[in-house]
Amino acid sequence: MSDAALDLRGIEKIYGRGTAREVPVLRGTDLRVTRGEVVALVAPSGAGKSTLLHISGLLDTPDSGTVAIRGSDMTGRNDRRRTEARRREIGFVYQFHHLLPEFTAMENIVLPQLANGVGRAAAEARSMELLARVGVAGRSAHRPAALSGGEQQRVAFCRALANSPLLLLADEPTGNLDPCTSDLVFGALMELVRDTRMAVLVATHNPDLAARMDRVVRLSDGKIVLDGG
Repeated sequence: MSDAALDLRGIEKIYGRGTAREVPVLRGTDLRVTRGEVVALVAPSGAGKSTLLHISGLLDTPDSGTVAIRGSDMTGRNDRRRTEARRREIGFVYQFHHLLPEFTAMENIVLPQLANGVGRAAAEARSMELLARVGVAGRSAHRPAALSGGEQQRVAFCRALANSPLLLLADEPTGNLDPCTSDLVFGALMELVRDTRMAVLVATHNPDLAARMDRVVRLSDGKIVLDGG
């Protein structure tokens, strides 16, 4: 089995294709992320980081190039197959937690597991295990509005990890937090990653955060131009 969780080859994406307002965002981008590796994706705003993450997470399709998850080429797969792959293999974390406000912290983590066919008892046990790992088990019965920003984001990480994904994609996951809370949240994530050999791609503006990862790749003019590995 390939050790590559994510393998992007020749990814091109142009918005407004065929019009006078064409905007080339990705121009033949190549990127490989292996299991157990945490990679920082660094670029200025508007350079295409979010587009690259959306394509990597099968939320968007490239105009050309291939996206392979666990060695399986997802190019040309139908919506049902792509949705199945996202649910089984990929977790997402964003700058804002996007927790469901009417559900408790634990319920927010239980729901994606139920959608993936896990029984309720097992889903609740897994949720409590994850909450304990990130230090917020005591807040499991609280709804998001009763949690601090750092607690909300830790719950969001737990939700993303609930189904034990092969690949975690994070878009400025600590950008909405103060430095102390950001450090705590990222430290908890790193511990979980090391234990599971998950592959992680993190888009960030924060050079200090990027420096703590295994490798830094830089996106410029639509291509990966610097690999710090």
